[in-house]
Amino acid sequence: MPRQTDFAKGVKVLHDGGVEFIIVGGVAAILNGLGYTTYDLDVVYSRDRANIQKLVRCLEPYSPYLRGAPPGLPFKFDERTVRMGLNFTLVTEFGDLDLLGEVTAIGGYPELLPLSREITAFGVRCRRANLEPLIRMKRAAGRPKDFEILAQLEALLEEREACPYASPEGPQC
Repeated sequence: MPRQTDFAKGVKVLHDGGVEFIIVGGVAAILNGLGYTTYDLDVVYSRDRANIQKLVRCLEPYSPYLRGAPPGLPFKFDERTVRMGLNFTLVTEFGDLDLLGEVTAIGGYPELLPLSREITAFGVRCRRANLEPLIRMKRAAGRPKDFEILAQLEALLEEREACPYASPEGPQC
């Protein structure tokens, strides 16, 4: 079983580093109210130059390395690497972090921004993707693990639409 990622630490590191990011994936599903277990933190990050610089600077103390890569593989997580790449599955000292420059069915940070909401999570203000784009991302990814929670996400969305005052803290209808 994979080691548990410290989601609070990862979000705080990005927040305190001034990084523009939006939480997606399993953690976003949880922050939308779904009971779910996930092992990594997935974020879509802004690819503008200043944001990439902040991203590299704030993660550097946590030794980011390609997840699943053999030890000793030459990999340097720096500004050039991030600019030349797009999506990175990393292991860090606080756990697994997926940095996504783009997500299937949505696009990049500018496209996801209006489909997200600012919330307080893990003690900081941050953004998380709304249910509708999460459903689109999971459906488009088409992996077995995505299909497993797709029905749950859709049911949660139906519940929210039936009870517009529902929140992750519980229905208020």
